[in-house]
Amino acid sequence: MRVRRPLSIAVGSAAMAAAVAGSTSAVAGGAVAVTATVAISPAAVHIRDARSAPPSTAFCEAHYKIACYEPAQVRQAYNLGPLTKKHITGKGATIVIVDSYGSPTVRHDLGVFDKQFRLPNPPSLKVIQPAGPVAKYRPTSNREGWAGETELDVEWSHAMAPEANILLVETPTSENEGTTGFPAIVKAETFVVDHHLGGVISQSFSATEQTFPSRKSLFNLRGAYKDAAAKGVTVLAASGDSGAADVKFNESTYYLHPVTSWPDSDPLVTGVGGTQLRQSAKGAWHSVVWNDTYNVPTQQFIFGDKGPNPLAGGGGKSVIFSRPPYQKSVAGVTGAARGVPDISMSGACNGAVDMYQSFKGQPAGWYPTCGTSEATPLFAGVVALADQVAGHPLGLINPALYQMSAMGKAAGIVDVTKGNNTVSFPQGGKVHTVTGFSARPGYDLASGVGTVNAALFVPELAHLAG
Repeated sequence: MRVRRPLSIAVGSAAMAAAVAGSTSAVAGGAVAVTATVAISPAAVHIRDARSAPPSTAFCEAHYKIACYEPAQVRQAYNLGPLTKKHITGKGATIVIVDSYGSPTVRHDLGVFDKQFRLPNPPSLKVIQPAGPVAKYRPTSNREGWAGETELDVEWSHAMAPEANILLVETPTSENEGTTGFPAIVKAETFVVDHHLGGVISQSFSATEQTFPSRKSLFNLRGAYKDAAAKGVTVLAASGDSGAADVKFNESTYYLHPVTSWPDSDPLVTGVGGTQLRQSAKGAWHSVVWNDTYNVPTQQFIFGDKGPNPLAGGGGKSVIFSRPPYQKSVAGVTGAARGVPDISMSGACNGAVDMYQSFKGQPAGWYPTCGTSEATPLFAGVVALADQVAGHPLGLINPALYQMSAMGKAAGIVDVTKGNNTVSFPQGGKVHTVTGFSARPGYDLASGVGTVNAALFVPELAHLAG
């Protein structure tokens, strides 16, 4: 998620803080042209101090004033039990996790995670660097952030599809002077697609659409997604953690009007938004749109103040892409623009998930973690289950998602009808509010088509998209 980094908690959602840093060069007439470089960074939010054991929901609520969950709870919330009884566990499918740099301890840490929660080790966990070798790990804030993102992505996609193979694709750049991390990501993902190495690609990063130097500069980075669509590979991307707002070139100043991010806004990508899981006193689970912007205990825990600071799932209308054909049925919501997200999963900080890490630079142990970069690998695991049922990767699933939503009888889609992604923040000496979008029956720009009941959603998706 995009939150300010000075915190000791590793921050990143989706994903993803994306921004543009400006560099200057002289041009004719003595004027100065600004050459923007897009900075992408992880979007997972780490919460405070490490614990020697995974904190329970009761512990988090008593000590942190937020909820946190373990895999069994999240699996129950999405009704994975009936699939497991049918041996639908992702067997034969491969989840591709793409992250800058990766983590030097990912194998060990996944092993600790699996042992703690009695999950089987994945049949295969391979690490490749097709865009070039990654420099030796050093505990800088940037490398720590990406390492934490990597661990979250791997552990929680695996929690949803424990018998799926995992392919971790590490790229050698994040943000450097005059360069961007996206070209390396495009190169790496094209390699994966062309060599048929996996069926679903999970991306927990993005950049605000307005931060790209030009439309052409963005369009030039779409090659991997075009390739994936042509060759039947599903691509997912987090919608961000700043609600309807997002940051400018400097990664700290917010736009004062609704904006969206890419690649989740790409019509060839499935944008994954955030929800908050809630459990009733009787044990039933339901979802609302994730928005912790105005939750004082969460703000105090994450930011160290009462807020408000943006802390919500991203969503809105693209200024780059027009409405794709599969969104024709929701034209009344999106207008002529591509709307995001497409679907949503758990990402709330008041409802974080436990992850384990041991890389240098931060204390080893268990951290509650949140953001749409939690939601995205969760959904990657669900897609891997559907790949198993179909017997092959499903490719672009967006047409099927909207068909399922429009049918009304596709019980696997669970409508999210409460909450919004409006956010507020202090900037320039005053508090600004960016009014976002509210959940409503059917598709909306806060939750997409909704969330899933996996026991029903997986076979339905395999049928429609397969």
